[in-house]
Formats: sequence, C-alpha cells, structure tokens
Amino acid sequence: MSIGETLADARRQAGLTITDVSQQTRIRESIIRDIEGGDFTACGGDFYARGHIRSIASAVGIDPAPLIREYDAEHGPPGAIRAADVFEPSTPIKIRERRRGPSMAMIVVVVLLAIIGFSSYRLVSSHHGTARPLAAATPSHRATASARPSASPSPTPTASATPANDVVIQLTASEDCWVELTSSTDGSQIYMGVVPAGSSKSWTEKKAVDVRLGNPSGVELTVNGKKQTTDATTPVTLSFSPKSMSQSS
Repeated sequence: MSIGETLADARRQAGLTITDVSQQTRIRESIIRDIEGGDFTACGGDFYARGHIRSIASAVGIDPAPLIREYDAEHGPPGAIRAADVFEPSTPIKIRERRRGPSMAMIVVVVLLAIIGFSSYRLVSSHHGTARPLAAATPSHRATASARPSASPSPTPTASATPANDVVIQLTASEDCWVELTSSTDGSQIYMGVVPAGSSKSWTEKKAVDVRLGNPSGVELTVNGKKQTTDATTPVTLSFSPKSMSQSS
C-alpha cells in the first residue's frame, strides 16, 4: 500500500474528512488530495512533503516514521536547506544605538554655576578695587571647574542574557500553525504539534535545530531576541545554530 493510500485509509478509519484534516493541519485540501493520490509535486519540495506526511499522519492517528522512511526510499534521503534562501536580508541588520550626551539638567547646572561665579567676581571687584579681582576670581573659577561634571562614559551595551551556547526560540501564533522542531545533528524530534492562534511557545536548545512551519505567514518568530521575517506563504524549514546566534547557512 502506498503512502497516500495508507494516509487515506487511516483517515477514513478515523472518521475524518479531508476538510477535517485540513482544519487540523492547516494544509490546503487540494494538497491533501494530491498526497493521498501519490502526487507530492504541490508540496513544494521534499522537506515540505515530509512535513505534510508527518502532520497528516499525526492528525489521522498513525505513526509517521514508517511513511517517512518509505518516502526517503522513493525520493532519496533529506538534504540540507539554507535559511538564507528563505530570509531576506541573509544577514541581520545592525541598528546603531544613539549615543547619549550630557543631560539637559546637567547643562543647566553648569550654566548656573558659571553665572554665580561671574557675579561673585563682579561683586568682589566692586568692593576691593582693581588690585584683587584676580585673586577673588580664582575661587569662583575653581568652583566652576569643580562643579563641571566629568565626561560621562559612553553607555556600554548590556550583554545579552542568553547564554552564548543556547538558541532561544519564541513563537507567537496569530493563526493556527503546525510546528515541528528537530535536532539538526541527529534528526531527533524535539516538538511537533499545532500552535493555536493567540498562543505562544518557546524553546531553549544548546544544539543546532531545524524549525518547520506549516503556516509561516501566521506566526511571529523571534530567535535570541531578534525578530525573523519571511515572505513565504507555503511551509518552510529553517535552521538555527548556537554558534552564530542566528539562522545558519
């Protein structure tokens, strides 16, 4: 029995229609019909086809692993996918931080002290003639100099709270989205399920991970505090590595 026939038979035994499966997996009904008929061309590639098989198998209540092995035997083992092919721009955009100068309150204080010093100088000069203005002026200048604030050091960017060897993934769904996380090193599954609209999920991993999204336009994805954007409207698979703290090439 082929992959599509197995999925179709399991769906009928579960008492589900193609519409029911589509609503659970967020996969279009036309694609589900093609898969049940053995046609995977509408999936958009082998990675997405494997993700659809996993999603549909979970929805109809059967183990997707044998079906994935059968698909690999027919179409070849999975290859690597570059996240740079999905995201634009391929490198994060650095936003320069605005440097803070002296505060307005400090400038006002300095100006007031200068005015007071000059007024003291004029007052002493008027009482003691022209011989002692310089002596009287010295303390006022000294007071002004001491009151002038030293140059404030440039603010040092706060170190990220995320450990250097961790990948922190946060996902917020505005629409229902099927999500799967697997280890990039051994292919083991970390998470698979549907994230309902209005809810959020987060993961912290110490190894490189692959993130597969069934409905990328319906989620907001943040990795290590950096918002990831994509124009993809079909399922995508993204890879993130703890070494670069961003999507891996």
